[in-house]
Amino acid sequence: MAGHSKWANIQHRKGRQDEKRGKVWTRVIREIMVSARAGGGDLGINPRLRLAVEKAKAANMPADTIKRNIDKATGNLEGVNYEEIRYEGYGIGGAAIIVDTMTDNRVRTVAEVRHAFSKHGGNMGTEGSVAFQFRHCGQLVYAPGTSEDKVMELALDAGADDVVVDDDGAIEVLTGPTDLEKVQLALQAAGLKAEVAEVTMRPENLIELTGDDAAKMQRLLDVLEDLDDVQAVYHNAGL
Repeated sequence: MAGHSKWANIQHRKGRQDEKRGKVWTRVIREIMVSARAGGGDLGINPRLRLAVEKAKAANMPADTIKRNIDKATGNLEGVNYEEIRYEGYGIGGAAIIVDTMTDNRVRTVAEVRHAFSKHGGNMGTEGSVAFQFRHCGQLVYAPGTSEDKVMELALDAGADDVVVDDDGAIEVLTGPTDLEKVQLALQAAGLKAEVAEVTMRPENLIELTGDDAAKMQRLLDVLEDLDDVQAVYHNAGL
């Protein structure tokens, strides 16, 4: 199955994360705390927490910082309680946008998200207004040049739903949300390391944007991602 070119978008996002390492830590800490509070602090029985800890390690977060925030979330230390809130809306050209947040002040968060949409050419939608255009799934992305045949054989044998080869040669492995870790470990055992491993909202179809529209849309996405309470931004714009 062929997919849209996404490698440049991945590199853009990683580049911005490298520029804002402190913000990456903040997001990962919130994910650790929410995951631990929801599923407990035992990595052996909490796959969402295991994924969050992997992200923390990839961001070079010290082990004691990881443990301290797990302890805060599970009540062993005093900490802040965050809640997860999802916002939906529209960007340039009617492109669909989902904004996942973790916040200790929902009034502040919704005001900041709404302001970002309205200032940069988008508008907020109601709950469920665009989510149906996305697939909730696990996603592994392998760099261009990785053996398509090897990835496909190993991934499908491990229980993946689909393998997508993008226009630029990047390979996406799509799984059920709870199957991500199992499939990732199977490919790691064969020496294949994913550049991206996450549970995501993947667009079913893309709205192609070019020129000024593409630039405006990218600006809106960047502004949303820069908000302190935002954990992830998903969209169906082909940029």
